[in-house]
Amino acid sequence: MFLSDTQKHSITTLASLILAACLFSNAAGAADLDELRDQGIRIAIADEEPYGFMDERGEARGPGPDVARHVLGEIGIDDIEWVITSFGDLIPGLQEGRFDMAAAEMAILPERCEKVIYSEPNTTYGEGLLVKISNPHDLRYYSDFAQRNDFKVAILAGANQRGFLRDLGVPDDKIVPIENNADAVEAITSGEVAAYAATSLTVAGLAENSDAVQPALDFVDPVIDGKEVRGWGAFAFNKESEALRDAVNEVLVPYKFTDEWEDLLMSYGFTQLDVLNSFKYNTAQLCAGR
Repeated sequence: MFLSDTQKHSITTLASLILAACLFSNAAGAADLDELRDQGIRIAIADEEPYGFMDERGEARGPGPDVARHVLGEIGIDDIEWVITSFGDLIPGLQEGRFDMAAAEMAILPERCEKVIYSEPNTTYGEGLLVKISNPHDLRYYSDFAQRNDFKVAILAGANQRGFLRDLGVPDDKIVPIENNADAVEAITSGEVAAYAATSLTVAGLAENSDAVQPALDFVDPVIDGKEVRGWGAFAFNKESEALRDAVNEVLVPYKFTDEWEDLLMSYGFTQLDVLNSFKYNTAQLCAGR
């Protein structure tokens, strides 16, 4: 990774603080971890490429599942039951104890931090807009849907794009939630919506699998309250699972300094900029609204 000396010092200091906190917390939570080592762990994914999905062989793939396997293996948890659910069900499922961990690269947001706890960031990603081929309506901004009342935009139910659109003045009656990314192409081609607002990687993946849609090529990432709109994805846990979260952090933080982790992310389409930006904020900063 191409980091300056100042960046390396800042990241190393942050890593040391996180590891110290993890080591302290793990001592108190060893019994919980022993139970998971004996009985296995249930991990939820939202079947969303490239973040966490099931491939054609029925194997969980993506930076969420792949990094989770490595991290949990280092902790001694090898028996994993993968649970496929909708994105909007990830937090309720954690709260209700239907699974122990989510590996869907769900963005760390202050309102979500009130409901679940997160590991340190594993990924970061920008925004995108999926449109009909040739972009007949010349849509390039999320704010287009606030200014042009004749068009609706789809989002994944429970995703943070709803908040972005609202902040940009898009009324709720112009925002259409869908349950799965796979439904986006049909929503656009049928005319139900003019576009689908999602992360850049999700948009690119959907466009690769359909000749009827494409990413908005001149799309401009939104800026809200002077801040870049970018998601920092992480593993999520029930609020009572601090020992597991801290054990994950103890392995994850140093793993992010390896070529293996960087190569893994880039194999799924993440860029060098995405890799570097994953170090920009820690979870405490993101939960506080940075």
